[in-house]
Amino acid sequence: MIMALKTLIYVIVPLIIRILGVESNIGVNYGVNADNLPPPKEVAKFLVNSTIINHVRIFDANPDILQAFAHTRVNITVTIPNIIIPLFTNFTFAQQWVKTNISSHLHSTNIKCILVGNEVLATANKLLITNLVPAMETLYTALVVESLEREVQVSTPHSLGILSSSNPPSTGRFRQGYDVHVLWPLLSFLRVIGSPFMVNPYPFFDIDSNDTDLNYALFGPNSGVFDEYTGKNYTNMFDAQLDAVFCAMKKFGYDDVDIVIAETGWPSQGESDYVGVDLRTAATYNGNVVRHVTSGLGTPLMPNRTFETYLFALFDENLKMGPAYERHFGLFSPNFVPIYDIGLLRPNMAYSAPPNGFLCFFMIITIIC
Repeated sequence: MIMALKTLIYVIVPLIIRILGVESNIGVNYGVNADNLPPPKEVAKFLVNSTIINHVRIFDANPDILQAFAHTRVNITVTIPNIIIPLFTNFTFAQQWVKTNISSHLHSTNIKCILVGNEVLATANKLLITNLVPAMETLYTALVVESLEREVQVSTPHSLGILSSSNPPSTGRFRQGYDVHVLWPLLSFLRVIGSPFMVNPYPFFDIDSNDTDLNYALFGPNSGVFDEYTGKNYTNMFDAQLDAVFCAMKKFGYDDVDIVIAETGWPSQGESDYVGVDLRTAATYNGNVVRHVTSGLGTPLMPNRTFETYLFALFDENLKMGPAYERHFGLFSPNFVPIYDIGLLRPNMAYSAPPNGFLCFFMIITIIC
């Protein structure tokens, strides 16, 4: 009965979103490390007119992109590159950066968050790591001076490498050294300013070469992983990863800080020695992630929740370095044709309000669950 209700929710909620235009909290990472991408204005027009995507994260504060999304009501998250993080410990620099890159656009572009770096702890760069929280604090002070602290959040995304233990999820804890000196003060700061803790869960990087792990990563049929300490059974790796982060936060007493998924995705092409690197598998993972995070089911330790989630990525990026799969995380080709369909496109026809019976059915299912 429960599985049947979950299936109904997975089908109905995305349908409601597409028909009624309900805000989905589904975002996309818009990287531009490529030489074949369309102009930002065309990208903005496509996302607004043709998709349900209403959150976009960019990896800098590109003024052309910020201007392209002016008057669109799309929520934009900008990123401060890792290399300049130490500069933000200087208030004068931080204030000028805010004036140039945020204040000058906020009258028309809905900038909702500034990310200070990306996966900074994973760099193992002591200069960046020690300056991360001070830079965030100084940046926030600059926002306060500009009276923007209620409009623009401040955070930073982390890889799951911040965890020293994660399996089972109840054992989740932060890496020694980073835990007390970086993550504890970071979580304290995020709680005070009301910003989320952001993570980049990628089941793709944690699967072994067997079908059981692949099904577990793809939300497919599997017996699950039982956590004897909490009595919870995990039927997908995504939930297990999020709950491991939640447990690590809870050990510090910060389980009340919201979690946002800054990146997650699956490549559609790549080397043959990687498991599940193909169009069908990528569509399965990303489609199931969208359905799951918008379903309201939450995770075993965070039930009845939706999660703001940014898929990686909007386009393939043909200039990225590394293994071939790194260049094939895109959802759309440069001419805006979906590489695969996971329900992000708006219907081609105009919809009128659905009949009352349809809405009643949806309400009944919601109440039952």
